[in-house]
Amino acid sequence: MAQYMLSVHGIQGEASPSREAMERMFRDVDSFNGELQAEGHWVFACGLYPVETATVVHVKDGRTVTTDGPFAETKEFLGGFWIVTADDLDEALALAERGQRGLPGRGGGPAAPGPADRRAPRAVGRLT
Repeated sequence: MAQYMLSVHGIQGEASPSREAMERMFRDVDSFNGELQAEGHWVFACGLYPVETATVVHVKDGRTVTTDGPFAETKEFLGGFWIVTADDLDEALALAERGQRGLPGRGGGPAAPGPADRRAPRAVGRLT
């Protein structure tokens, strides 16, 4: 089985869901997480804090500079992700579709960009 990253994207400036909608979304995501675990697809999942809390690290000419906020000037941001196992891309896409159902109005929801490249030795974020 290959590993896939299902990413959840949001859009800055998009109206926040109501408290009821957020509670429903959390219940739906918890349910989806339980399904992934029961079916043997679960590897890891993580929601991220708002983009305003990010710190960017740049190293150029041996100097390290840190800045607040996102790296790119964009409205879209990574809000969270799942790492799952799947037999192939078709199965990963089906999992992404199921995950999307728990995230109505969240700017596109999960996407399966393809299998993780596990060949890179000692790579940051390497999936084992």
